[in-house]
Formats: sequence, C-alpha cells, structure tokens
Amino acid sequence: MGFPPFLLIFLALCPAFLAQIVEDTALVIDGTVKIAETDANYVCATLDWWPKEKCNYNECPWGYTSLMNLDLSHPFLANSIKAFNPLRLRLGGSLQNRVIYDVGNLESRCHPFTKQGDGLFGFSKGCLHMNRWDELNSFFKKTGALVTFGLNALHGRQRTGKRLWGGNWDSSNAHDFINYTISRGYQIHSWEFGNELSGKGIGANVNAEQYGTDVIHLNNLIDQLYKHFQPRPLLLAPGGFYDKEWYEKLLEVSGPGTVDALTHHIYNLGPGSDRNLVNKILNPLHLNKIADTFSNLTQTIAMNGPWTSAWVGESGGAFNNGGHNVSNTFVNSFWYLDQLGMAAKYHTKVYCRQTFVGGNYGLLDTSTFIPNPDYYSALLWHRLMGKGVLAVSRNSSSYLRSYAHCTRDRAGVTLLLINLSNQTQYGVSIESSATTTSHANEKSNHKKSFIHGLKKTFSWVGSKSSDVTLSREEYHLTPLDGNLHNKIMLLNGLPLQLTEDGDIPSLSPVIVNIKSPISVAPLSIKFLVFPNYNSPGCR
Repeated sequence: MGFPPFLLIFLALCPAFLAQIVEDTALVIDGTVKIAETDANYVCATLDWWPKEKCNYNECPWGYTSLMNLDLSHPFLANSIKAFNPLRLRLGGSLQNRVIYDVGNLESRCHPFTKQGDGLFGFSKGCLHMNRWDELNSFFKKTGALVTFGLNALHGRQRTGKRLWGGNWDSSNAHDFINYTISRGYQIHSWEFGNELSGKGIGANVNAEQYGTDVIHLNNLIDQLYKHFQPRPLLLAPGGFYDKEWYEKLLEVSGPGTVDALTHHIYNLGPGSDRNLVNKILNPLHLNKIADTFSNLTQTIAMNGPWTSAWVGESGGAFNNGGHNVSNTFVNSFWYLDQLGMAAKYHTKVYCRQTFVGGNYGLLDTSTFIPNPDYYSALLWHRLMGKGVLAVSRNSSSYLRSYAHCTRDRAGVTLLLINLSNQTQYGVSIESSATTTSHANEKSNHKKSFIHGLKKTFSWVGSKSSDVTLSREEYHLTPLDGNLHNKIMLLNGLPLQLTEDGDIPSLSPVIVNIKSPISVAPLSIKFLVFPNYNSPGCR
C-alpha cells in the first residue's frame, strides 16, 4: 500500500523541522542610565615582534608580520587600518623585553632577533633601528593609527631565580628612544611598561614593589621629556596577567596619578593546540568564567586605584599563535564579540586583540593581508557600538548572548545578539525599562513594549508624526556555506570581500520595519540598530 504524496513530503521534511527549535524570549534594555563607559576607540589590535622562526605545534604561522619586517607598503594593510578612522594599535608582545633601541650610546652592538636556546622565549635580544622606527611612524601617520608602544622593562636587570629578575630598571635606552621620538614629532598615545612580568610572569617576572618604583621613574621621565611637547602620552602598566596581590602592590607603591591605565592579558581558551577550542567558544559556561577576572580587577581599581582604569592590553583567545583553522575563521567571532561585550560591562576602556596581523589569530591573513571574519566583527563593533554601555536583562537561555550600547556618533541604541546554539532559533521581543517620577515624587520602574517605549517613554529624533514608518537596521553575520571554519563571513547573506581596488567593502544593513519580528538563527550573530531610540542614558 502506497503513501499519499503530501505525507511523503511531510516525512521528508520532518527531520529538518525537528532539528531546529524555535524559542521565544524577551529582553529588557534599560536605557535610563549607562552602567559603564568605554573609550571612544575601544577596539584595539596589536602588532608583535615575533619573527618568522616563532613556531608552536609544528607550525610557524607568523611569516613576515613582525614590526621589524612587516610590509608597510601593502595597500590591504593600510586600507584595513584606515577603515576604522582611527584604529588603536598596541606595539608589543613577548619579545618587547628583549628589544634594544638603536639610538644613543649603546654598550653592545645591535643585532636582529635570532634563535638562542638559552634566551628568553628561545630568542636573542633584537634591535629596532631608527630608520625602521621612522618608517613605522610614517605609516601610522598615513593611516591615522593611535599608537601604544610597549617598552623593554627588563633592560639593566639580572636574572636572580628561575624566572625572577631583580635590580633597578636601566632607563637610559628608553630615555634616548623616547627623546628621539619627540625630536621627530611622532605622536605616541601611550607608553606601556613591560610585558607579562606581573605575578608569576610568563618567562620572567619582577617583584611588584620594584616594578612600582620603576613605574614612578618612568612617569618622571615622561614628565621631563614631554615638558615642551603636547599632548603628554598616557602611562600604562603592567601588561600582564591579573594577579590580585601583585596589582594591588603596584598601585600602592606607584601611588595616585602615576599609572593611567592598568593593562592585563587574557587567553581564556587555553593553548592553540586544544582540539576542544570550538566547544569552548560555543559553551556559555566557559565564556562566563572570565567574568571573575573582569570583576576582580574592577574591585582592585575601586579599592586601590580609583584614578586609573582597566584596559585589556592583549587578548588572542588561544595562546601560542591561536588555533589553526579556528582563530582565523568565522567561529572565533562568537568568542571575540562576546569578549568585547562582556569586558565593556566591567568598565574596560580599551580592548586590544592579538593580533592585527600575525599568527593564526590575526584580524588579517598572515600571507595575503585579506581580512579574516573577526576583522569585520571588529569593524562593525567600532562603527555601531558607542561608548555608553546599557544593561540588558533576559529570561532566555545563556546560549543567547546580548549586549546593548548607545549607538556610536548618532542617536539610538545598538543591540548585539550572539546565538551559540546549533539548534535553537530565537524569536526576540524587546522591552524598554524606564524610570519615571510619579506625582508623589516617588520613582517607579515600568517595563513597556519596545515600540511603546520608542513612542512614549523616550523622546524621538526627527519626525513625531504618528504615521511615520519606523525602522531598524540589521546586520546579520553567518559563515559561507554554513561552515563555521570558513574564512568568508556573510553580511545579510552577501560575502564580505575586498573590492577590486583592495578597499574594505561597504557594511550595509538591511532596513526592517520596527514591527517586524526579530529572529536570530542558530550559530549566527546579529547587530540591531534602533536609530530613533533616544534613551536618557545616551544623552
């Protein structure tokens, strides 16, 4: 006995229906007040010192991306930085404490980095020649980059233990280098003291009390050298992994007004060789763990150094070059954008991604300089998410991540939704939370539909006509062919690829009627901009 045709069709489609679950959820955006505020140039990326001989797990993914030999004439490189207008760049990394500046009276000859078995991280000291420094600064000026430079904080010290280095910092080479930089008129936004020497350190460490004394010395040096040159750069420290007691001691010793920003590093996905990287990235419980570090650093600053602020000075997800075919593919944007959102909620002013180019975790491909998916995630964040951070509460699964900011450089609110689930499509309704004052002058909280909130609770930008068509902007990010390991990201179904002239493509939204349902497909990311939503917290 045969089956009716409609039944055969139903049976064929049934697995597809069962494979995808639709779950409705409500989000409440509190637009009445900002819960935190980032720097205007929150998104930052690093350029490192690693030579092509830097290898891990039988792979050498750095190529010619070192500050020493990066091809500054490549048009893709310049165009990708200019698109941010501006992009903050942090120059530093593990080998910065081995860099000698070829200026002034050096006690020894200046050589390039070479492999050295007994050297720190397996390399000798390396030399930055001033003609290369000139080339770099010409490039930074052309691209409009904001530069943070990491200074060698081990110069003059001696190893006194397995990892411990002691003695006073010898500032003479840094003095001559900074003085040369000023004499050439080069603008440096901030000088950072050392790299990963805090706590137990990575490869080496310095006692916090000694470090604090040396930071005071550097601060005085900057005051002296910049006496007749404006603007005076910020001083950042220590550029290492957060250690509560060590960071507290640094603030205690250095004192008020010395360290402008406390920089810390994050590699919360573990080694790049871990075969479970993707599972960690898509696991909300794992992503949530780093919140303790953000929270504890926030408390350390509040209790011991309210004059300073928190920066993530380096974060690549997976350490030792990142994960092959993970850190440079679509799936990494789930981790990266979630990190940007979470860090901002905990008063992080700047978040520097390791790297802009170099290793597997570069925003650009190491060989071609073609943008990887995370580049476009960073650029969309930079263009859409403003300084003001708004609270979002939800009744949904932790697999739907949500972050809201005041929209950048215009009125409105931008919402970022990240769906970590491989099965569930979320239908999202949004409510606004408004604080109003009753006739009795008592404050009361009201939750209203988002549309009603737009029309009643908050003021409108533009026309107040009741018949005006209201809309939102949507930027929906998915991988090409549904493959999470694809290096091509789709924006609203269209591949993001460089133009024929090598320019960054237009990141154009889809304009949607404000009353249209909001849905977030499994394993996808969506930015939603509500341009007419003028919340009091964003004024």
